[in-house]
Amino acid sequence: MTQSTDTGAAAADLQAVFAADTMQVVSFKVGDEHYGIDIQLVREIRAWQVATQLPNTPSFVRGVINLRGTIVPILDLRARFGQGTTEPGTAHVVIVVAVGTRIVGILVDSVSDIVTLPMGDIKSVPSMEGSAAGDCLDGLVTVNEQMIALVSVERVAGAATVH
Repeated sequence: MTQSTDTGAAAADLQAVFAADTMQVVSFKVGDEHYGIDIQLVREIRAWQVATQLPNTPSFVRGVINLRGTIVPILDLRARFGQGTTEPGTAHVVIVVAVGTRIVGILVDSVSDIVTLPMGDIKSVPSMEGSAAGDCLDGLVTVNEQMIALVSVERVAGAATVH
């Protein structure tokens, strides 16, 4: 009996080490580009629904929705990244994420997969003159020859506080 307990403890320790060395992300697309968000921040993924627009908000804020009694601002990630405004259709989705104590929805073209990333494979975003890419991204990683940019939800949602 002691042996099986020791084996179970060793397996739990091994899982903890593996979990510390990896990160799971929800991967998604905006246009032809692939992005990812730490799965621990994701609360749900839902179909696009029309948002109520609010006056005097940044251009990337599509409005707000009522999500089970919580007013949630919806951010257009394409617009936030300076790539124009999304014309949402039935294929578009909103990834609802927790940003500290706030809940924010991020409008994307489609969700692709859940990917486990070795932490050592995540690279820094190169700094480029005149580019604010690093302001919205936590890193870059290549998975099966596909580059995934890891979105910093905190920085993307920083200017979208709705009181």
